[in-house]
Order: sequence, then structure tokens, then C-alpha cells
Amino acid sequence: MSKVITREQQEEKYTWDLQTIFESDEAFEEKYKELEGRLGEEVQFQGKIDSSEALAAALETERAISDEIGKLFVYAHLKHDQDTSNDTYSALESKARTLVVKFNTAWSFLIPEIMKVDQETLETWRQEERLSEFSFDLEKLNKKREHVLSDKEERLLAQAGEVMSNPTSTFGMFNNADLEFPDAVDAEGNTHALTQGTYIDLLKSSDRTLRQSAYENLYSTYGAFKNTLSQTLQGVVSTHVFQAQARGYDSARHQALSNNFIPEAVYDNLVKTVNDHLHLMHRYTELRRKQLGLDKLKMYDVYTPMIKDVEFEMTYEEAKDWMLKSLEPMGDTYLNIIKEGLDSRWVDVYENKGKRSGAYSSGTYGTNPFILMNWQNNVNNLFTLTHEFGHSVHSYYSRQSQPSNKSGYSIFVAEVASNFNEALLADYMFKNLEDTKKKLYLLNEQLEGFRGSVFRQTMFAEFEHKIHSMKEAGEPLTAGSLNAVYGDLNRKYFGDAVEYDEYIDVEWARIPHFYMNYYVYQYSTGYAAAASLSKQVLEGDTDVAERYINEFLKKGSSDYPINVLKNAGVDMTTSEPIENAMKVFESQLDQFEALLEKL
Repeated sequence: MSKVITREQQEEKYTWDLQTIFESDEAFEEKYKELEGRLGEEVQFQGKIDSSEALAAALETERAISDEIGKLFVYAHLKHDQDTSNDTYSALESKARTLVVKFNTAWSFLIPEIMKVDQETLETWRQEERLSEFSFDLEKLNKKREHVLSDKEERLLAQAGEVMSNPTSTFGMFNNADLEFPDAVDAEGNTHALTQGTYIDLLKSSDRTLRQSAYENLYSTYGAFKNTLSQTLQGVVSTHVFQAQARGYDSARHQALSNNFIPEAVYDNLVKTVNDHLHLMHRYTELRRKQLGLDKLKMYDVYTPMIKDVEFEMTYEEAKDWMLKSLEPMGDTYLNIIKEGLDSRWVDVYENKGKRSGAYSSGTYGTNPFILMNWQNNVNNLFTLTHEFGHSVHSYYSRQSQPSNKSGYSIFVAEVASNFNEALLADYMFKNLEDTKKKLYLLNEQLEGFRGSVFRQTMFAEFEHKIHSMKEAGEPLTAGSLNAVYGDLNRKYFGDAVEYDEYIDVEWARIPHFYMNYYVYQYSTGYAAAASLSKQVLEGDTDVAERYINEFLKKGSSDYPINVLKNAGVDMTTSEPIENAMKVFESQLDQFEALLEKL
């Protein structure tokens, strides 16, 4: 039986170096006390934003404190995520989160007070030199005037922040720290540890008995808590709906997309275009059924490789080499940033007990862009590592090139850099692999990546919009109604090649992104944009790589996300990028079928 190691058993070189943020927990506490003591500095600006000089001083003070609190929060949440069962760091994260709420509450007066300045005057002020770093922020505020509330109302919403985050916090703690699954059992009766980190790897097993055991054990466990989890999900959806109504938006989706100035038509256009191409998804599931030699495909069969007997394990050390070679078209500066990350312990590599599941890139202005992994020795983890370094390099460039208030970037563009990296990796590997079976395996991974990043995320987007619409119409979100909506969508997307069961209907209960307010659709749009940009780079146009770095990676939030992508060479207000992505998927299907004939 495989064992999951404890945090103390991790080798230091495979853990992230959080001492680059704070040398110790004691240093964290000192900084916490210092910043807690700065609460109150906002009083000097309340009721006194009567000149451009006063506005600049207020914005600069708020930004300086915010930057430091950001470091506190990142340190605490990374410490917590490396072992969510550690009470010390659970308390530390809670403490940091509370300080964030207190800070936001204290400064909640600022935007309403800025909004008291008439639009014409504010437009004049933002042209002045001292406010140049805040000029674009002020422009966006002017555009959101109708949704800004009074001082009292804004303060009340800020104070409610911690309460409204409870459904998400409860789900995260339950999903990562408390929930345990029975071991999966293979055809020979051997047991395998089933965790958030091992689940997908078990579903990739060639042993169908093991796949079925892992699948049923995972979803039967979630099913046992479906009523509780339906309430945590309903809680966060209710929060989204309440906030939108309080601010006068048409809907929760309207508010979520308006935050980044994304037209709602982009969302609808994505869903429609993907739905128009579901025949390609159905072609894929039918191909999978035939290749696996099954009468009916089950949902626990959709991850296992279609190409059998391929030895394609990938250690972490091997993965680093593949990643670096594949990204050489981006130039030495780009590569050196990744090498710095690998050498300076940006990456927390291996799973341990209590560690947060999945993978991400995190950090803030003034810290390294850290990467969480739960490494398994397979090629999929190579793609995940390369994906997360796309995020990290994006963050590195934007933080180096922009002031802190413009160094972040919207979630609409966040997935472009990560998928761009994956596209370069896939192209390099396909060109440098000689074994036909390995090429087929790689194509299988690309098809799976497309299924997961475009079709699956668009299905998630449909689900998310449906449940928000139900709540806005006054319909309760029960376990039964959530199961019904999710099950119907699953059947529509996967088609007739799949034989369905009741387990998959409860998959909604384990998806953390449903707590993130209209996030998931951007995986699909990001994938499409990345496909277009990477194609241009791979065609050998060196100007494209330079433009991608200068007009996209370095821009942060210095322009509207739609414009940032357009300047980089992709117009997401049209259906063309999604259509082009579908052509890529169809081409991969064609290549896969052609290579099969050579076996």
C-alpha cells in the first residue's frame, strides 16, 4: 500500500523557500503588529479628498500598507496550504485574513469619497503627474460610478467580507483537511491510497477495476455529504447574487464580468461556439471507446490513456529539462526567469499529508511567484509544471514592469500565459519524440488537455451560470437540483458513447472553482487565445515572441484585458479564436487516427 509522507519528511530542496518573505514566524508576527498599528492612518484622509494632492497622498498610503499586508497574507496562506491539518498555520491564515478584512473595512471610505468628486474634476486630476500611476485606476472608477455605494454602505459590505467568505472557507477546510476517502482496490486486491492528489493518477491506470474503485469511492464519499455541500455552494452563490443586487447590477454574472470590463457576450459566444462543436467532443469519446475496446465508456474510463503499454514516466528532474528546452523559442531572458525559479525554490514539489490538493502559482508584489505542485511521475505533471511556470513568469514580468496597483492581471487573461507554455511544450515534444506510441500518448494528452480546458470548463461555465440564474429566480439549490443540472450537462457534453451512472451527478461537490464567481469560462477563452499566439511564435516570427512579452506579459492591469489581448494579437470579442481552437482539436483527432494506422 502506497503511503503519503508527512511535511517533516519532505526534502528541503523540493519545498518552497518562504523565508524569502519572512525569515521566521516571529518576523511575521512583528510585521503583523506593525501593520495592525497602521490601521487608523486612514482617518487623516476621511472627508478631506478635496484636491489632487490629497487624493495622491491617500492612494499612496493605502497602496503602501496594502503591499505589506499582501506579503503577510501570502506567507500565511502558503504556510497553511503546505499542511492544512497544522493548527498553527490554520490560525495564522485566519489571523492574516482577519487583518485583510480590517484593512479593507478601514479604507472602504476611499472609493465612495473619490466618487464624491465630480467626473470632470476627477478626469482633470488623473492627468496630473503625481497621479500618473493611478490614472488608469481612476478612469475605471469613473466608469463604475453607478455601482459604488455610500460610505456607510461600502463600510457595511466590507465588514461583512469575512462572514460572506465563510462558505468558501468551510468548503476549503472540509475538502482539503477533513475529507478522507477509502483506499482504492485493484484487480489483484491490492490497496492504493486515494487522495485529492492521487485520484486522477488512479483514473489513468490501465487496471479498470482500480479505476472503478477510485471513482466510486471518491464520489460515494462526496455523495454522503451532498446535502451539506449543496448548502456551502448555495451560500457562496447567494453571496454573489446579494453583492450584485446591492450594487445595482443586472445579475451576478454581469457584476463578475464587469469587474474586468468583459462584455457578457464573450461568455455567451463561448458557450454557443463550443456547443456548435460538441460533435467533435462526441467523436473523441467514441474514438476513446473504440480504442479501449469497450462496449460502453464509463466516466472512470475518460482519463486512462488510449495507448497501452507505453513507458512514459517523468521524474521531476527530467521534467525540468523538457520544459526548459521547449521554451527556448521565447529567448534567454524568459528562460533565465524560469531557471531562477527552479534554482531558488519557488516550487513546492511533492504531496504530503494535509497539503492542499491540485497545483497553482501564487504570490504578491514583493514576493517570488511560488508554485504548489503535488508531483506524480507522469507526463501530465510535466505539463502542469510548465503551465504553472507560465503563470509565474507572467507574474514576474508584470511585477517587475508595473507599480503594485497595476502589477496584477485579470483572471480573463490569466490562463493565456499558462496554456501558451503548454502549447510550446507539446510542439517540442512531438517533434523530438521518435517512438510512434509516445507520439500517440502525447497526442492523447493534448486531446485530454483540450477536453479539460475547453469542453469541460465550458460545461462548468454552463453549470455555474445555470445555478446562479436559478438562485436569482428564487429557486433553491438543493443536492437534488444540483445533481439534475450537472447530470444533464454531463450527458450533453460527453454524448452517447458514455454509459452514465449516479456517481458523476455529484461531481459538482468537489469542484473548488465553483466558489470563485464566474472564473471557469476563462480557462476556455485563455486556451483559445494561447493557441493563436503560440501558433504564431512556432511559425518562427521572432517579432511575435517579443510582442507577446512586451505587450502582454509586462502589461499587468495597465489596460483593459480585452485590449491587452488585442494588442498581443488576439481579439476575444469575436468567435474566431474559439473557432481556431476547435480546428486545432479536430487536427489533433486527425493526427491521432492517422498515427493509429501506423501501429
